[in-house]
Parts: sequence; structure tokens; C-alpha cells
Amino acid sequence: MVDRPLASPGRHAVQRLDGALLAVTFLLLGLGLVMVASASIFWSTAVSGHAWRVFDRQFIFALLGLAAGFVVLNVPLGLLLRLRLLALALALLLLVLVLVPGIGREVNGSIRWLPLGPVRIQASEPALLLLAIYLAGYASEQGDQLRKNLAGLIRPLLVVGCCAMLLLLEPDFGAAVVLMAMTGTVFFLAGARWRDMIRVALVAVLGLLLVALAAPYRVIRLTTFLDPWHHALGGGFQLAQSLMAIGHGGWLGVGLGRGIEKMFYLPEPESDFIFAVIGEELGFVGMMVTLALYGYLLLRIFRIARLAEISGRGFEGLLCYAVGGWIGMEALINMGVNLGALPTKGITLPLLSAGGSNLVVTLVAIGLVLNVGANLDGRRARGGASGREYA
Repeated sequence: MVDRPLASPGRHAVQRLDGALLAVTFLLLGLGLVMVASASIFWSTAVSGHAWRVFDRQFIFALLGLAAGFVVLNVPLGLLLRLRLLALALALLLLVLVLVPGIGREVNGSIRWLPLGPVRIQASEPALLLLAIYLAGYASEQGDQLRKNLAGLIRPLLVVGCCAMLLLLEPDFGAAVVLMAMTGTVFFLAGARWRDMIRVALVAVLGLLLVALAAPYRVIRLTTFLDPWHHALGGGFQLAQSLMAIGHGGWLGVGLGRGIEKMFYLPEPESDFIFAVIGEELGFVGMMVTLALYGYLLLRIFRIARLAEISGRGFEGLLCYAVGGWIGMEALINMGVNLGALPTKGITLPLLSAGGSNLVVTLVAIGLVLNVGANLDGRRARGGASGREYA
């Protein structure tokens, strides 16, 4: 496939935004604000005396994220391609800085935060977006090398491996898994050879498994994940409380704001375990609606990626695939942890969980996808989608 020249936003690009993607983003964002308010009200009242403390912060970050997302609608996509190496350098800088004594801030035993005036940012969040730009740029520019030999795949993976190791030093095992999944998504869709991908995947899985088993607390998490009820007052406390919250909700839930697990039983109910709060208060139906919204969000992102691909815009398409793989993996891990299908990881639920860094960066990433969709040649994209034109 031969790439066409990359588009820059036109005067009327905003009028051509994907309305369905915009709508599902706002639905998830609105649901997230409501559930953050419900999940955090008891903790906020007890700690600060202000019932809406966490909600107020989340609302401000939502406004900042929407503003930043609107700004990137006007970013020339060709500029991002040209600056892919700078994006990589900035990502590495963020991941190194957070480990520098006196700069990185430790929270709950992990050094993941960088001070930025009155707020802190989680270094891995902007780093993932910057790495998505780099990976899409490399895959679009070096697609022939990816398809011809193993060396074309190994070179960028050495860089990704360095970033993953920096994440593991924080430690942030969940973000490292998300990074590897996003990388695999981009290179697979860019046409990397099956046998090369399988070899690399086996090495990556083995490496992550060894890293997981090397840390005693990760071994405890794995064992308690297999039988949380046996460790319900110890390492399995979080998962046991999450499962009790979901079980208490039944089919239709106990009602918005009426959950009891968030009353200092369920740890981090407004962030890591907000899906369990949804299960308790909105029930199985609420969880399925949430799952359907994420499914539709990914469907719209991948649709734009596919239209960009068949329109000959390799970088833009791969960037959308990277964003979709990243958001989808974070959502999958978070919901899997809440349901007891995966070991506990500190991964938030995109657009729903409390957390300014993740919320702002996710909205910026979706803004880039909307930018891609708004600047596609609609006539050519429709023709290619129906099989009449493929470049």
C-alpha cells in the first residue's frame, strides 16, 4: 500500500467529526463522572469534609481533557509523523525522570508520578501516547522491513523493551503489559510476519512471567487471585470485596448511590475498582451497558483506522489502531481484575475511573482519532470500504 500525503486539518474539519465516536465518548465520560461522584462521596467526606472533593477534581480534569482534545483536532497529522523521534525521546525522558530521586513521587509503594505545579502527572500515561505516535510512524515508514525480515521488527522492539523495563522499575507492571499489547497490535496490522511475531511474543510473555515471579508481592497476587476467599483478609481482600460488590448488585443493582462496598470496604472504589461499584449500584445490566459502550467506542476507532488505511494513509490508520489497542487493553485489564479473571493490577478504566492523567491523555488520544476521521477523503474512503478502491 502506497501512502498518500498526510492531511492537515481543513477549515471545516470540526464539521466532519465522527458523531458516533463523539457521542459514545461523551456517554462514557458522563457515566464516569456520575460513578466517580457516587464512589468517592464517603471517602471525600471523611478525609476532607467536602463530599465532592474527588468529583470536583475529576470534573476539572474532564474540562482540561476536552479542551486539549479540541486543540489536537487542529494539529497537522504530517507534523506528528515528522516528530516521531522527538515523541520517542520525550517518552523516554518522562520514564527516566520519574525514577530520578527527588523528582519522582511515590504513591502506594510505586514511583509513578511527576510533580507539575499544583498537580501530579502519571508519567506512563503521556508516555504511552508518545510511544503510539512513534510506533505508528516507524511502522508506516519501515513497513517493507517489517514484512521482509526479523531485524526490521527487532530494532523498534529494543526501544520498546527499554521503555517497558523503565515501567517495571517504577514498578508499573500493568502499563508495561499495555505497552507490549499496543506494540503487537501496531506491528501485526502493519504486516509483520507471523513467525516473527510469534517468536517475539513468546520471548515477551516469558520475560514478563519471569519478572512477575521475581517479585514476592506479585507472586502473592497470583496466588490470591487463584483463591481470593482463602486470603480474604490478606492479599485477596481487594478481589474478595470486588466480587462481593458485584454479587450484591444482582441483575439491576441496589440503586445509584446506595452501594455499601464503597463505604471503606472496597479499596480505591473511585479508580481501580469503579467497575465493581457499577456492578453493585447498576447491576449486571449496568455492567453490560458499560461493556457495550466500550465495544462501540473501539468499533468506531477501528472503523476510522480502517478507512484511513484503505485511503492510503498508513501513519494515520496505524495511529488509530494503536489508540484503540491501548484503550481496549486498559479496559480489558481493569474489568478483568474487577471480575476476578485477572490478577490485581493498578490499571484504571479509561474515561470512567478517577485520575487526571489518564482522563486527559485518553481524551487527547480520541481527539487525534477524530482528527484522522475528519480529514479523510469521504468519497475515496467509502469507495475503498466497498472494495472498489484499494491503494
